This record gives sequence, C-alpha cells and structure tokens, in this order.
Amino acid sequence: MTKSNYKLTKEDFTQINRRSLLTFQLGWNYERMQGSGYLYTILPQLRKIYGDDTPELKEIMKTHTQFFNTSNFFNTIITGIDLAIEEKEGIASKETVSGMKAGLMGPFAAIGDSIFAALIPTIFGALAANMAINGNPAGIFIWIVAQIAVMVFRWKQLQFAYKEGISLVTTMQSRLTALTDAATLLGVFMVGALVATMVNVKVSWAPSIGDVTMNMQNNIDMILPKLLPAAIVGGVYWLLGKKNMTSTRAIFIVLIICVVLSALGVISK
Repeated sequence: MTKSNYKLTKEDFTQINRRSLLTFQLGWNYERMQGSGYLYTILPQLRKIYGDDTPELKEIMKTHTQFFNTSNFFNTIITGIDLAIEEKEGIASKETVSGMKAGLMGPFAAIGDSIFAALIPTIFGALAANMAINGNPAGIFIWIVAQIAVMVFRWKQLQFAYKEGISLVTTMQSRLTALTDAATLLGVFMVGALVATMVNVKVSWAPSIGDVTMNMQNNIDMILPKLLPAAIVGGVYWLLGKKNMTSTRAIFIVLIICVVLSALGVISK
C-alpha cells in the first residue's frame, strides 16, 4: 500500500478552486461528461501525492477519468473529501474514492442544480429585472452580489470538505468499507432511477387480430413497467463488453437502430 507524506497547502486549495471555477466544464463530453475536467482540476495535487510518472499516478488518473457528473456548485465538496482520503490512504483508497464519487454525485447534482441553477437565479434575477424595468440601476448590483456570494460559497466549501474528509479517515477508519459499499449501492440506485426516468422508449406497434387491436406497450407494462428501457440499457451494457466496442460506437448503433425502428413504426418516444 503506497501512502504519501504530502499535505495539501493553501496554495493547493487556491489552484483547485481556480481550476474548478474556470475550467471544470471545458472537457465535458457525452461519454464521460465531467470526468476529464475532474481529473484536470486535481491533477497537480495527484502528482504531489503519488509522484510524477509512477504506476500509482497512472492508475489513479484512469480512475478519475471515469464517468462523473454533478452540480458545478457542489463538485468541490466531493473533491475535498476525495483528496483527504487519497492523501491519507494513497492508492489503496481507489475503490473507496470511486464509490464515494458515484454515490455523492447524483444527490449533489439534484440539490445544487435545484438551489443554485434554478431557485437563486429565479429569485434574484426577477428582483433585478423588475428594478431595471422601473429604471432602478441597483438591480444589476443585486444580481452581481448574488453571483459573488455563490462563488464565495463554492470557494470556501473545498477546504471545509477536505477537513471533514480528514476527520472521516482518521476517526472512522473502520467504517470506510461500509462507506464504500453504501456509496456504491446509492450509485446503483441512482443509475436505476435514471434508466426509468430518462430512457423514454415505447412500443408503438399495435397488431390487429380481427377487430381487436393489441396495445403491446400496455401488455409489456403489465409484465414489468419500464421493461423496454431496462432492456435497452442492458443491451448497451452487454455491447460495451465486446472487444473494440467504445461508448461512441455504441451511441451511434443505438441511434441508427432507434431511427430505423421508429421509421418502421415499431417504437416511439
């Protein structure tokens, strides 16, 4: 088990926050979403923890480029806990960190986007716009102050999460396995919820027997609601296990099949 004696400094926190605010979304893509941005945000610190050009650094870099997607307003909470654990446990924390990221990114995405991407802009934006319409220039300053407050919140949460992460791995060492299992299970639940809510495919084919038309989608729902979305996700998962298959190729295969079946009237949204 490789551990590091390196401890993050104020300069490290400043660098992480700066990268998080300015570059976190620049590497966004449909395959891994914020994965590359997450790695770029903490890469200098990973090099200090694991050393340059070491097997441990390469292994943890591969771990951090996996799928990741959460609210921009809460991502450094996950980053702070992650770095605290890796700083303490080294490469042995890889599974714990992966499970923690998978389990927390979903809840933080929902909370962060609801509050900071919807509620706050609605309240302060409406207030500022109403004042601007009435000729009051103070409206723009209200909006600016609100955005500055949000950025200060994002800046401060990293060090707070890091300190809590240190507490977690020093006082709750025996519970790290339970944390990993719980976070992984939560991630599985989140994936299941996304399958049921985000994959919207229905069977539109309705064969007729005499004067009776069979509603195939209704019959499938009687067996198991959302069976078709689950089958599609299972098929994609099986497809990704094949040699030389990538996520991009799988996406194009799904698109082509869906377009053909939709044109034939077999499926619909």
